[in-house]
Amino acid sequence: MKKKKLIPVFYPDYGKKEEKAIVDVLRSGWIGLGPKTEDFEQKFSKYMDAKYSVAVNSATAALHLALLAAGVGKGDEVIVPSLTFVSTVHAVMYVGAKPVFADIERDTLCISVNDVKNKITKKTKAVIPVHYGGLPCDLDSLQKIAKSRHIIIIEDAAHACGSIYKGKKIGSLSDYTCFSFHAVKNLATGDGGMITVTDQKTSEKLKRLRWVGITKDTWGRIEKVLEHGLASNRGYGWYYGVHELGYKYHMNDINAALGLVQLAKLDMANKKRRAKAEYYNEHLNGVGDIVCPVLSDVESGTVSAQHNYVIRTKLRDKLHLYLRKHYISTGVHYMPIHLQPFYRNIFPNVKLPVTENEWKKVLTLPLYPKLTRVEQDYIIDRIKEFFKNK
Repeated sequence: MKKKKLIPVFYPDYGKKEEKAIVDVLRSGWIGLGPKTEDFEQKFSKYMDAKYSVAVNSATAALHLALLAAGVGKGDEVIVPSLTFVSTVHAVMYVGAKPVFADIERDTLCISVNDVKNKITKKTKAVIPVHYGGLPCDLDSLQKIAKSRHIIIIEDAAHACGSIYKGKKIGSLSDYTCFSFHAVKNLATGDGGMITVTDQKTSEKLKRLRWVGITKDTWGRIEKVLEHGLASNRGYGWYYGVHELGYKYHMNDINAALGLVQLAKLDMANKKRRAKAEYYNEHLNGVGDIVCPVLSDVESGTVSAQHNYVIRTKLRDKLHLYLRKHYISTGVHYMPIHLQPFYRNIFPNVKLPVTENEWKKVLTLPLYPKLTRVEQDYIIDRIKEFFKNK
């Protein structure tokens, strides 16, 4: 008897072009930080309408370096949501600052602008809004507050590669925007991240910080030798200067090669995600107590990258087990960070009523470009079946 295939929550959209891109890099003899990474940065900037992009090895690294470049450190406070992946908050701790948790909006699950206002103190240096599921936060309101209080906005766009806010790409709107290229993300390089910034000086600092504080990476030094000739005294290929404490956070050319192929088909992949999310909404609205997610608002020019599809139901845990029994994987995004043991011990008195109520209901259903209509109908039928029997 053939074993039934499990439908995963996420699945990467790879094909022959990705395979060829990796093989080409392997055959080139240069797999570290090099020409493919530079090309990826340039094409990413063009796609995002961003002035500069700096490639790193994860969104965690991107957030850490953005905070460092912004001058956030000991004694500062950074306002963050709790319904997010732990890296959003870890990065604040890495630089010695204090994370201050803000509640979320009930409808979008994005950070609450009103609660951000309530949490601002004289020590507030930055706010990190997370575009939950790919749906952009209320950036206009956040930027208005930030400007009046001299607060830095560092966007966590781990879910939002390709998202648009009022006609403008996420990645072109704030001083710092951090992206994730983790294996399950919309643009997946296995692992990786990117920081988009608005000025050259900051981009140069970020490039030093990602490469252990060195002023010129290995490929850059080789380029200099090739530019001036192998016999030229001007081509000091061996020399580099360490000007500050940095980290080994750089991207390599294998990841970058994958990224270039993925970037070229990102819009089409995101379009498929949105279509599948709309199909879910069409067929799950009104089923049991399910609350379907807010999707793109095309009229306002706000478009979600639709990284995931998250429903809410009070029967979350039972539905999860029922779907698992029928070979359908689901996820929970996320258990709030302030309720995790590590952070609960440090910040025991945090109260976020909306976050604490809504996270108990969230359930992520399978969503990815290669999810078939047959598979999606099967998932929908099993969910309807579950509620019919309740």
